[in-house]
Amino acid sequence: MKEMKDIEAIYFVGVGGIGMSALARYCKLLGKTVSGYDKTPTDLTAALVNEGIDVTYVDAVGEVPEAFQNKENALIVYTPAIPGSSRLLHYFTSEGFSVVKRSKLLGAVTENSLCLAVAGTHGKTTTSAILGHLLAACDMPVTAFLGGIAENYGSNFISNGTEITVVEADEFDRSFLTLRPDIACVTSMDADHLDIYGDSATIEEAFKSFTALLPDANNLLFRKGLPLEGQTVAVGEAADFEAQNIRIEDGVYHFDLKTPNIILRDLVFNLPGHHNLHNAVTALGMAILSGIPTPGLPKALQNFKGVQRRFSYKIKRDDLVLIDDYAHHPTEIDALHQAVEEMYPEDKKLIVFQPHLFSRTKDFASGFAQSLSKFDEILLLDIYPAREEPMEGITSEWLLDQISAATKELVTKEHLARKIQASRCRIKMLVGAGDIGAEVERITKILSHES
Repeated sequence: MKEMKDIEAIYFVGVGGIGMSALARYCKLLGKTVSGYDKTPTDLTAALVNEGIDVTYVDAVGEVPEAFQNKENALIVYTPAIPGSSRLLHYFTSEGFSVVKRSKLLGAVTENSLCLAVAGTHGKTTTSAILGHLLAACDMPVTAFLGGIAENYGSNFISNGTEITVVEADEFDRSFLTLRPDIACVTSMDADHLDIYGDSATIEEAFKSFTALLPDANNLLFRKGLPLEGQTVAVGEAADFEAQNIRIEDGVYHFDLKTPNIILRDLVFNLPGHHNLHNAVTALGMAILSGIPTPGLPKALQNFKGVQRRFSYKIKRDDLVLIDDYAHHPTEIDALHQAVEEMYPEDKKLIVFQPHLFSRTKDFASGFAQSLSKFDEILLLDIYPAREEPMEGITSEWLLDQISAATKELVTKEHLARKIQASRCRIKMLVGAGDIGAEVERITKILSHES
């Protein structure tokens, strides 16, 4: 890839992606000319346009501004989510432009800073958002590229200086191997993306290759029990970085943080679920390893408001609690269930789930069936295909047949609101990584009028 100083114009193919848009914002702040393409307008693309970044929604060469036609000083960045049939990508590649994946640019951006990389099959976005917030709130010179919208900032991008960078180290198509982390964590290492890796052993090897990029193994934090070398993280059991004396008061966690050198007492954390508490301990540990002054950490942690679509409360009334969550793997659904059971042990619970990818549904069907069966009622939407073509026999109806819960049914988006209204469960959840997120505000408005 060209040196950043030699690049004047950067064109993002897939600029509306959560990771791509954060990078586009950063490059704009560097003084580069930035523009891009995406398939459809979204809140993210609207925000980019509002910040002076032109976005087109037509996959055609004629839509590319003249500023990006000079091969000598232009860089083309794309996301793996862009299909190979993209006319724009084909044009830039065939015409000899400098074309790189998002992860390559991210690696170049972090090269000359203290890079804090958050890896794991689950928990990356929440952990990196907590970490970015802790550093920014303690006035550390940090830039954070997030995979979700942090509620404290209304953005997937935190800009408070350039000496430290926080990035999500994405295991999809081994993107994280292009990074050069100084401090890193692995929050989880479950089988996922089997369409890329084939089996869990290959995923494990990829994560080990990622951790080998660290110059010092002591700067790796990982969930206790994973076959890695570094410092362990745990909730309620012995570890190098450990949440101790955990209790729930008024619906929030209070705990003590034990580290190898100090104990921080009576920390307050507002996100429910042991998985989120684990994410918080990991972020605190990474912040401490980065050299952050610890006196500011308790207030910063208590002020963290969460990430959109990560156990996000949309309605919280005596008669109804509506939660929006991004969970799209059985482990994540289990974590969601643990959280709502801990917070609302007496209440009946409805989950609306949209499976994400035919391949993931096929690979983890029994796990999905077991995880979903823990809820009192299940509404199942059609599988969201994302980048995939349909697979014969792999449907939501096929998955529904494997769910043992007595109250379960398929539902279309058209009838979703009515079905949710008809449920007598007090706790209702909208769950999945597909376009169910676009339904959340509509459902929230409809249910809000019930009060």
